[in-house]
Amino acid sequence: MFAAERRQLILEMVRANGAVSLRELARVVQTSEVTVRRDVRALEAEGLLDRRHGGAVLPGGFTRESGFPQKSHLSTAEKTAIADLAAGLVGEGEAIVVGAGTTTQELARRLARVPGLTVVTNSLLVAQALAHANRVEVVMTGGTLRGSNYALVGSGAEQSLQGLRVSRAFLSGSGLTAERGLSTSNMLSASVDRALVQAAAEVVVLADHTKLGSDTMFQTVPTELITRLVTDEPPLHDERAAAELQSLADQGVEITVAGLDADTSGGDGPPPGRQPRRDMPLPGQRRTQNGGLGPQLRSASALADVPGEQRARVADLRRR
Repeated sequence: MFAAERRQLILEMVRANGAVSLRELARVVQTSEVTVRRDVRALEAEGLLDRRHGGAVLPGGFTRESGFPQKSHLSTAEKTAIADLAAGLVGEGEAIVVGAGTTTQELARRLARVPGLTVVTNSLLVAQALAHANRVEVVMTGGTLRGSNYALVGSGAEQSLQGLRVSRAFLSGSGLTAERGLSTSNMLSASVDRALVQAAAEVVVLADHTKLGSDTMFQTVPTELITRLVTDEPPLHDERAAAELQSLADQGVEITVAGLDADTSGGDGPPPGRQPRRDMPLPGQRRTQNGGLGPQLRSASALADVPGEQRARVADLRRR
């Protein structure tokens, strides 16, 4: 494929999806990420798109929201790894809320085997993933159906969440920055997500590396309210993504990084309490003078020797 053809295809993908990772672009145009990065840089110089951490977005600073069909085919391996790891945070008999999104849908598929679990959600896709789980109780909010992401929104959804209290909220969004927190492109979705946050003692954000540094129109969760971020391993060259992770950690967010060697069977990943193992160093990892890992970050390979109920804590960037 000639450079002009590659760049035209890249433009079409970005215009169709709003945001696309370099990994996905390289896969579709069948070339290396180095070549794709060069193409993206050239298209940015022409004002046709904007570069972001590990990807490209529509020009103008704020990414628009993609529809569900487009989102479901983006960063699938990353979403699977994140869902596998996040499922290990949920224990037997818990009550949680799960927001709308393709990553939270992947999480729901893995929660079907957690006995005694209660899941409150405004997502039809999350509810569908748990519909046949005999040991899981699913509670749907009210509201008006938003067809682009199969979520219930509006005053009915928000009112049904009043007075609710659960242990954790699992949310995804369109963008995440240390300065502004989690954000989305739709006002109604943002309002319901804020109501979900108010119902939870802890907030866990599920976001792949392409969303790091992206800022969208409506803030849903300010950084100070995010307890934990579960994300995937950014590309080695993506220093800005590593810097964003460090900034989030500096503000007290616990960061858990999932390796892409996690199970991709769509629901048969590690059981609750067991995290996918990864042997690569975490992005932005600090090292001591003797070359060992510093106290703030620890490799998730250490999980092999830690009891299951503690593993989710071991691979984190600790609060300072």
